[in-house]
Amino acid sequence: MRKVVVSEFVSLDGVMENPQWTIQFRSEETKQFKFDELKASDALLLGRETYVNFAAAWPNLIEQEGEYGRMMNSYPKHVISTTLEKVEWNNSSLIKGNITEEISKLKQQPGKDILVFGSCALVQTLMQLDLIDEYRLMVFPVVLGNGKRLFGEGIDKKVLKLAETKTFGSGVVVLTYLPSR
Repeated sequence: MRKVVVSEFVSLDGVMENPQWTIQFRSEETKQFKFDELKASDALLLGRETYVNFAAAWPNLIEQEGEYGRMMNSYPKHVISTTLEKVEWNNSSLIKGNITEEISKLKQQPGKDILVFGSCALVQTLMQLDLIDEYRLMVFPVVLGNGKRLFGEGIDKKVLKLAETKTFGSGVVVLTYLPSR
């Protein structure tokens, strides 16, 4: 069975919104990690806002981003939204129905991991519905003070099990957690 893997850029104080603040910490190590992560998946699960931003940017980055850009543009993209009427980015499909049912169907299809980038509201919904199989938090050594937080108000208590850690020379740490089911 495929896994839903949430991969997020997070500040020390838990902010994940508009991750322009990550740029100063980019390195060959972090780029390789993100490349390997995308290569281990074969589909994306996105919320409306992230989809709209990605669909505007990624088709123009194919040449600049090489194989990573080709994967981002060619992978199936499953977009969960109640407000979008259509999705036009290559290989995109819109999910408006029962999220639990639709994601369960995706997980039962053959393939690799289903990767979730950004999509704060979607991730919080997936948490509440217990649909996340793995959390990969790329924690950056910066405190932002405000912004949308991954684990915001209204999230029920979740106990996670630390599965792996990676530390990069830039001070970025990747914490991989599994749900305690």
